[in-house]
Order: sequence, then C-alpha cells, then structure tokens
Amino acid sequence: MPLSSRQLQDILKGQADAIRQLQAIYAAMDASYAAVADRYGFECRGCDDSCCLTRFYHHTLVELVGLFSGYLTLSEDERRRVTQNAQAYCQAVSEDERHNRRTRHLCPLNRDTQCLLYQERPMICRLHGIPHIMRHPYKGLITGPGCHIFEATSQPVGGSPLDRTPHYIALANLERALRKTTEIESPVRLTIAQMIVCFET
Repeated sequence: MPLSSRQLQDILKGQADAIRQLQAIYAAMDASYAAVADRYGFECRGCDDSCCLTRFYHHTLVELVGLFSGYLTLSEDERRRVTQNAQAYCQAVSEDERHNRRTRHLCPLNRDTQCLLYQERPMICRLHGIPHIMRHPYKGLITGPGCHIFEATSQPVGGSPLDRTPHYIALANLERALRKTTEIESPVRLTIAQMIVCFET
C-alpha cells in the first residue's frame, strides 16, 4: 500500500496518541521477549545469518506510520543514505525474483550491525528469534521455533515459548482504531525497504 510522504505526515500530525500507544505496545513486546529469552538463557548478539538479512513483510498501517515517525528524526544526510540503500535493496530483490534466486540482502536501516531506528522497528523485528505460540481464534494454537542460533545455544529446560497473542491483539486493536479514524482501507504488505521508498515519494 504505497502512501506518499505527505499522506504519512498528515496521518502523523493527527494521530500522535496512536503513536504513543504503539510505543507502549512495543515496550510490552520487548519486556515479554526479554523475560522469555532470560528463562531460556538466550541472548541475541547478532550472527552471520542476521535476521536483518531476512525479507520480512509488515502488515499494519500503524507500524508504517510509526517507522515514519522515527525516520523523520534522522538527519537529512542519513535519510538520503537510507533511501539510497532502500532503493538498491528493492532493485536487488526485483532482480533476484526475476532470476528465481534466493533473496538475502541487508535491511537498509542496518548500519554497522545496529538498527538506525531501533526504537521504532516493527513487531516481527522485536519478536523473532525465540520459540513462540499464538492462540488463533479459528486455527487454534499455532507454534513456532526459535532461530537457528537459539536452537544451537539455548537451554530448553525451564523455558517456555513467548505467547504473542496479547501483543497481536493489542496491535490489531490499535490498527483497527487508526484505520477507522483515517478511513484508509488498503491492505499493507511492505518490507522496511519498501516503506522507506514510500517516505520519499
């Protein structure tokens, strides 16, 4: 769902409370993740197969606007570099798809192994890496494993999966409220690189 920079700015100006609520939801995610990771004895310190190389898609308008709010805090030079990286990322992915190649490109927000918008990074960037469950209203209990580093280094005794359910519900409720207010109905399915390209259109 491409949105222009002007549209995003208009949403941001009128939805400051939604962004504050999003930050509170993110803080709850971080706390839950840290508690579960601690019980497993797991600490993510980056690796040679960084999740920043994984092409994640993000699906909410509120996360798009939240990332935009952080993007605006970067210097003009930093925004220019990030946008160039995002454009190169999108072009590389397009080439990979055209030649049926596996896509493994570094997220344009990754700078020297650090995320430039760490506080505004979307949900999946926060929750990836440790075993999780999700209680779906129709599909029942859905489970997922940890990343390969987790599987190789963690101690399963005493640990329990991260329950993503309350975080998904909180984010879904905020998304529903934002869409009702803005009257934007178009679905979102964007990588971070695609989001950044939107920020400069």
